[in-house]
Amino acid sequence: MSNDRTIGIVMNGITGRMGYRQHLVRSILAIRDQGGVPLPDGTKVQVEPILVGRNAEKVAEIAERHGVQRWTTDLDEALTQFGAQVYFDAQLTTVREPAILKAIDAGLDVYTEKPIAEDLAGALRLARAAEAAGVKHGVVHDKLYLPGLLKLRRLVDSGFFGRILSVRGEFGYWVFEGDWQPAQRPSWNYRVEDGGGMTTDMFCHWDYVLENLFGPVEAVTARTATHIPQRWDERGQAYAATADDAAYGIFELAGGIIAQINSSWATRVHRDELVEFHVDGTEGSAVAGLQKCVVQHRSATPKPVWNPDLAETNPYRQQWVEVPDNAEVDNGFKAQWEQYLRYVIGEGEHRYDFFAGARGVRLAEAGLESSAQGRRLELEALSA
Repeated sequence: MSNDRTIGIVMNGITGRMGYRQHLVRSILAIRDQGGVPLPDGTKVQVEPILVGRNAEKVAEIAERHGVQRWTTDLDEALTQFGAQVYFDAQLTTVREPAILKAIDAGLDVYTEKPIAEDLAGALRLARAAEAAGVKHGVVHDKLYLPGLLKLRRLVDSGFFGRILSVRGEFGYWVFEGDWQPAQRPSWNYRVEDGGGMTTDMFCHWDYVLENLFGPVEAVTARTATHIPQRWDERGQAYAATADDAAYGIFELAGGIIAQINSSWATRVHRDELVEFHVDGTEGSAVAGLQKCVVQHRSATPKPVWNPDLAETNPYRQQWVEVPDNAEVDNGFKAQWEQYLRYVIGEGEHRYDFFAGARGVRLAEAGLESSAQGRRLELEALSA
């Protein structure tokens, strides 16, 4: 007789691109189809998604397509009538906080996309409410589970870099305006009134990447920009882009590490991956993307000499060595879902909680404030 257990998961926001593709299809349904999350004792945690959304036609179609039995347009019903244990939120940030508070009030454990709230005050309200209610809360930190950053983590843990000096990040690509070619991102991303903006979106990511690989952010100097002031929406209608589409940040980390990250939806790609982090240390350097990571050790570092009068003959890219995979890596979103579900039933831990999410919101707010005021801002510690 099987001792497997089943966790009902209310999934809100699965009609959106990220909620549908990464969280429903590639995570929860993939876990369902593999027979559950394996546990050390040989049993498994089975998952039962319960879909909720405002558009009944879309939600019903997704449920039928993927063989999901239970769905509703009533969040209160989903939280209280189906016996679920976990609530997941991938909605627009503007409507996330009240929904999560309802889930907390209903006694469900909560896992959510980021930003967890529109502002720091809201993020802390959620964190404190979850703590007071005793529910297990988690925030998506997907990039830490990607192959390139897992290799970078391995290098950091091994002491490969010696003393880490600096980090340089480049993220972004050209998002078409929508007039002569359809945009690759939804139009709300470029309207601040709908929760859009590069800083709000990506500084939450950079906060947890920097904190968990190199050290917490202690100060920020940022400059944001709206390079493309007019775009065209999904119906072909022109609209004013009121949100920033690029953010240029300098982040001062604990231990004296300086990080610089450029984020832009108005840049054309000339690098191997859409995001890359170049890390320099006294003993070696690395460049990591989402998938690959290459290194150059101190002992193999060439000795360039500046001479603008001669053509460059040094094959710099060929002087780096690729870090091997050494292990199969699952989809990053799915891997974190499995970790969180084990945590929910008391197997292991999940350190990426609502307070971690609040730190991401804090950095985004500080970045916007730094840009508006034209100055460096130190970050104050968050208290529970």
